Amino acid sequence: MTRLFGTDGVRGLANADLTPELALGLSVAAARVLVDPLVPDQPRPVAVVGRDTRLSGQMLEAAVVAGLTSAGVDVVLLGELPTPGVAHLTARLGADLGVMISASHNAMPDNGIKFFARGGLKLEDDVEDEIESETGADATSAPRPVGGGLGRVRTHPSPVEDYASHLVGTIEPSLAGLTVVLDCANGAASEVGPKALRDAGAEVITLAAEPDGLNINDGCGSTHIDLLRAAVVEHGADAGFAVDGDADRCLAVDAAGEVVDGDQILAILALALHERGALRSDTVVATVMSNLGFVRAMATAGVSVRQTAVGDRYVLEAMKASGHNLGGEQSGHVIMSDHATTGDGLLSALHVLARMAVTRSSLADLAGVVQRMPQVLVNVAGVDRTRVATDVDLADAVAKAEAELGETGRVLLRPSGTEQLVRVMVEAADVETAQQVAGELADVVRRRLAL
Repeated sequence: MTRLFGTDGVRGLANADLTPELALGLSVAAARVLVDPLVPDQPRPVAVVGRDTRLSGQMLEAAVVAGLTSAGVDVVLLGELPTPGVAHLTARLGADLGVMISASHNAMPDNGIKFFARGGLKLEDDVEDEIESETGADATSAPRPVGGGLGRVRTHPSPVEDYASHLVGTIEPSLAGLTVVLDCANGAASEVGPKALRDAGAEVITLAAEPDGLNINDGCGSTHIDLLRAAVVEHGADAGFAVDGDADRCLAVDAAGEVVDGDQILAILALALHERGALRSDTVVATVMSNLGFVRAMATAGVSVRQTAVGDRYVLEAMKASGHNLGGEQSGHVIMSDHATTGDGLLSALHVLARMAVTRSSLADLAGVVQRMPQVLVNVAGVDRTRVATDVDLADAVAKAEAELGETGRVLLRPSGTEQLVRVMVEAADVETAQQVAGELADVVRRRLAL
């Protein structure tokens, strides 16, 4: 049976896979698992609920609220707010749990539900499994309150202002004199993103900040970076940032319109912390997909890199386990645990801009510390991904390729977590070599792992 929870909550086509009935059941189950048993004459538990700008968000919000209040939980509605904003207010308001309704960078017809525990923390796998088990349980298996025991619903008076204030409060220098283009993906950052940057002193030009319920991630945001590249050059801006639909990640663009990816953003932030003596254990956490150029740049600076499996949840788990305070992915998920419990695209943007202000350096100069190695990724579909680690001939082919590349490159074969395909990633000193080696290994994968 397929697990209901994916790598980041429950997602699916809204009103088809992710129905109001499922949303209600998940919310009741989450209340049972995450909330202490109700005690008569004691304050009721509290949940905060936020969403992105998708049309289906209000429908699912209504179902989530119904489920929570039926379990005796009071609900504070945050409206449209980024995922990290919901996590922040879960902690700040002392709520027992938080709920974010979003499918992140997915297209508009999809939606999703993710839960936060007390403190705005993402859930461990075993807790998600418990919620999933409870979702399928008999609705009458646990008593529900009646009469005055039902939960109440209220609207938070200033979620955007509170979250923006938190973001701006994490940086010291004013961003006055910097001109920034911000692509909000017509998503959850459309109001709070420009406000935070302006409150920090920057001159802000906004893109895709007019959500209509249908246009989230539609040709804009961090998955469609060309819109931002053109705008930065057109306006002569110092930098540009593009977030995704729920603003838990961002990519950047320098003044010349060149993309600055998550590895480079992570390097900029790591060096800033390292110079202040604030990078714990002088270590940054990244994934196995991080470019070799990033790893080399960190080594040159005296910073260790701990690598994890792909996925921001694995980065966060490694950070928590070892007490590290910075980690991230090439895709732009960056976690600064001194200020947030999850990836935060707006937080990353503010700290990169603050680094520009402090050093009086261009974004291109700061990002240039990472000399990216050419990286080629080939997805091989229609193969048995479960045999990647056991096929001897495939292992021999990989070993031969690695020997040929030597210290000038590397090979990574990674089975997809959701599809019957294998990802072949090759880095080399030049793109032609990377393409050749990746193509040869992809052919071996097709022959050896054919279904």
